[in-house]
Amino acid sequence: MVLIGVVIVIIGFIVRLNPLLVVTVAGLATGLLAKQPLYEIIEQFGSAFTTNRYMAIFIATLPVIGLLERYGLREQAEALVSKIKAATAGRIINVYLFIREIAAVCGMTSLGGHAQMVRPLVAPMAEGAAEAKYGKDLPADLRQNIRAHSAAADNIGLFFGEDVFIAIGAILLMKGFFDQNNIPADPLQMAMWAIPTAIAAFVVQSIRLILLDRKLDRRLGQSNSKHTATGKEE
Repeated sequence: MVLIGVVIVIIGFIVRLNPLLVVTVAGLATGLLAKQPLYEIIEQFGSAFTTNRYMAIFIATLPVIGLLERYGLREQAEALVSKIKAATAGRIINVYLFIREIAAVCGMTSLGGHAQMVRPLVAPMAEGAAEAKYGKDLPADLRQNIRAHSAAADNIGLFFGEDVFIAIGAILLMKGFFDQNNIPADPLQMAMWAIPTAIAAFVVQSIRLILLDRKLDRRLGQSNSKHTATGKEE
């Protein structure tokens, strides 16, 4: 019965409930079935809150972002970028990718994120740029494609940029592993070797974003051309 928490997690994910709510209920059920005092269970949740940044995002960041979205944050972001004639979906995302990676290189890994930046700002701005350029609502598949590229830019910028920062956890973990196996390793050298990889990742993702713009142009540009030609014939 103590393993009932695993069953709760599986069922919760299958029916697509809020993951943090599912995990919380599973933890409470497991602790109570293990005959732990409720006080100790809540204490463990408190410890997780102070040590786990994802819980902090859920408790603090998401409600703030939700309120901002309710009062028009996404709409204002779309309206702002629609006034920039040179803006495209790929260019907007590429600018964010550059900022995200440079910030991670400097150790500012908290500057960005899916909840804080991608959902409320980056994705709406990219969608707004595409809608302003082609003058129409985006098809559902293209809208989801833009959102996926926005999320990927955040992941790539953070993942490859943070390894250049010498005090990041990944560098320290590798240093500790090498020390345990009596292998000489210099954290500064490991960080320096991460620079070519970070540059290559930025170039590759930039190319993918250029291809995204071309895909949008093929789909929506041709549609506009056909509509214009039909109007002239009439």
